[in-house]
Amino acid sequence: MSDTIERLKQRAAQGAVDHVNSGSVLGLGTGSTMRYMLEELAQRLADGRLHSIVGIPTSEQTAQQAQRLNIPLTSLAEHPELDLAIDGADEIDPELNLIKGLGGALLREKIVESAARKLIIIADGSKMVAQLGSRVPLPIEVVPFATPLVLRRLTMLGGNAVLRCTADGLPFVTDEDNYILDYHSGPILDPVGLDRTLLSIPGIVEHGLFLGMAHMALIADGDDMRVLTRTT
Repeated sequence: MSDTIERLKQRAAQGAVDHVNSGSVLGLGTGSTMRYMLEELAQRLADGRLHSIVGIPTSEQTAQQAQRLNIPLTSLAEHPELDLAIDGADEIDPELNLIKGLGGALLREKIVESAARKLIIIADGSKMVAQLGSRVPLPIEVVPFATPLVLRRLTMLGGNAVLRCTADGLPFVTDEDNYILDYHSGPILDPVGLDRTLLSIPGIVEHGLFLGMAHMALIADGDDMRVLTRTT
């Protein structure tokens, strides 16, 4: 990945931390962009610009990063409602609908971000698309036992679904001990309808369509920082 893209991610991440208030309960997303956000949050906690922050991580990876940076963590059991969640996205459409899950944490991300009063997405301009599914597959988390059934049902819908595997050829296993299918459907013409269809298939635990959840997106693109807000 180019240095330019990394700088854009860093700018977006730093801009998101400007929306964090002391005393907040934060949902901490997962992914390469979130690394910069966690570093910026840790710096502001260390120098006193922010205080009394606790975070709920959306993956074991994020939990480990936060602990290394001395960011205090909590749980949904202790804080069932969050003030703010910040995360990246794999695709963002003009209505701020999202595809997420290429990092493998979509289930915990959706749970934590559904509990937040506000969700801010941080990304570089390459993540903007006219229609979801234009550039990346849709990740779908499935119970391992149900994988053959779900693969067959997805084939019947059209497109191509493949089991995500690690570099050594073994199935990728999520933090919840599930598998992920990457569903290559092309541009998704009816995200709401696909949402309903997928959740009606036995064995699908969750999918990477995040519809109507993001309130704001900070998009670093060239010399500009675009701030997009959901209007409905």
